[in-house]
Amino acid sequence: MTTPSDRQAQVLLLLGILLFALGLLSGLTIPLMKNVKMGLGAHMAGVTNGTFLLVAGLTWLKAELSTKQRQLAYWTVIFGTWGNWFFITLAAIWGTQALAPITGAGYNGTLLQEAIVTIGLLGVAATIFIASGLMAWGFLRKLQY
Repeated sequence: MTTPSDRQAQVLLLLGILLFALGLLSGLTIPLMKNVKMGLGAHMAGVTNGTFLLVAGLTWLKAELSTKQRQLAYWTVIFGTWGNWFFITLAAIWGTQALAPITGAGYNGTLLQEAIVTIGLLGVAATIFIASGLMAWGFLRKLQY
């Protein structure tokens, strides 16, 4: 019988391999992006975040978390990984410099574009910290049993 946690683990694996593949495909579109350095960042974000999701899926059942903690970790790890790739890709396409002083140097998007990327990346940072912290907490709790 498949439990909700088993299903979450499978979804994380599926989303991980899809994001990994999307990261690879992003690499092919780098020359088409306004900011190619940021485009390389988007490619790398897709590949590394896809790998992170695969690891999360493989270790999902090893974390000792309550149902609420597991739900929060699940949704934050998905938003954090996919959002990271998405907002960096937007930054590359639009040529924004938001939160990227090195790869964004010399570029400027519109005020709205800069705001979208900034808010998106700040949200991604917060959610991936929450997800990682919850997973670490779950692994630590399992270690204590």
